[in-house]
Amino acid sequence: MAKEYRTIEEVAGPLMLVKNVENVAFDELGEIELADGSKRRCRVLEIDGSNALVQLFENAAGINLSNSKVRFLGRSMELGVSEDMLGRVFDGLGRTIDGGPEILPEARMDINGLPMNPAARAYPSEFIQTGVSAIDGLNTLVRGQKLPIFSASGLPHANLAAQIARQAKVRGTDESFAVVFAAMGITFEEANFFTESFRETGALDRTVLFINLANDPAVERISTPRMALTAAEYLAFEKDMHVLVILTDITNYADALREVSAARKEVPGRRGYPGYMYTDLANLYERAGRQRGKSGSITMIPILTMPEDDKTHPIPDLTGYITEGQVILSRELYRKGVTPPIDVLPSLSRLKDKGIGKGKTREDHAGTMNQLFAAYARGKDAKELMVILGEAALTEIDLKYAKFADEFEARYVSQGYQTDRSIEETLDLGWDLLRLLPRSELKRISESMLQEYYDKK
Repeated sequence: MAKEYRTIEEVAGPLMLVKNVENVAFDELGEIELADGSKRRCRVLEIDGSNALVQLFENAAGINLSNSKVRFLGRSMELGVSEDMLGRVFDGLGRTIDGGPEILPEARMDINGLPMNPAARAYPSEFIQTGVSAIDGLNTLVRGQKLPIFSASGLPHANLAAQIARQAKVRGTDESFAVVFAAMGITFEEANFFTESFRETGALDRTVLFINLANDPAVERISTPRMALTAAEYLAFEKDMHVLVILTDITNYADALREVSAARKEVPGRRGYPGYMYTDLANLYERAGRQRGKSGSITMIPILTMPEDDKTHPIPDLTGYITEGQVILSRELYRKGVTPPIDVLPSLSRLKDKGIGKGKTREDHAGTMNQLFAAYARGKDAKELMVILGEAALTEIDLKYAKFADEFEARYVSQGYQTDRSIEETLDLGWDLLRLLPRSELKRISESMLQEYYDKK
């Protein structure tokens, strides 16, 4: 039986000081029993001799220092995992909130996980089809990759996240595919949007949802992505599934980290965020990947809103260091009515070359991708020139490139949130657009590919 302590010294906000404790460890879970018999959970943040500083998961209202007692449970936070989690909705602490029965766990796993040994990692090389042309065709997602989406407040990243979760698939395999979706610090309206969106399309059956609302405690927000990744690790490495983890919004997570750090009176780093934020984010992101000898994998799409649209803000800055690229949403494209407003030029998938080509997507993928990038960049330059000098100052070929840029945004990037394009449809559409340009301009595609695809029509 765990020892009970009636030595609560003080409660300040989400923190509580318990004196004269024995054999209590950092990150250990605790249970507070109030005078009326109700219980609340807490976690050890700091041990100083025989004093334990603990953090409350719920609010501190009603905790009477003399009548309340604390017992420490001798274990860190765990999640009961089972395949029955698929199709279910949980809160940020892993409790079911969809009105269904409790999960009967096959195992209990520590939510902090174990870092994957770099030597045991297998190199990502298999294509994942999201059905979104701007990602599949130009910034390809590869199985085992971490590819964040950099958004900004007011942009429709929730719609894009839901679309990817509904449509993503690994082609050409009979292995099971699952999505683990963790939403942190979102409104009730957004939570409802995600659950209904998955339920209507039947995608909920292969999805595990963790939802932490904006009015839930900050400490719960910190455990939400860890809960999600623990479920993903179980499905991937114990049940051999391909798992896509979508975390939204990492900015809310980092803000919760800052709030807790401030409550602990830690010395702040850049913009008030704790100095260990880099390590903390790396601990999350590096749980994605493939392991040698195991057929399952975890692919991750973290979504973050850049405060003040600033790419140099600590959250996108540190995320960019740890992950393999980024997909950037553009306010300018959003104003033009492009959906999803993916700005393909500054976006980057560092592993795209490993997941495309013959046997993975199609042999013409690399050539068309490079040509589309080059043509769109030149088309945007031509359009800027047109704004300054007027249309009459442009050469005939510049006008063709300007027209290409408009068509590219309207037909290739802007596909709406309900269209699910196969990679073949995306590549064929790319060729349709390249036919707007003279054959002599397509210098990045081999002659044999031009004969096979460009000259077909």
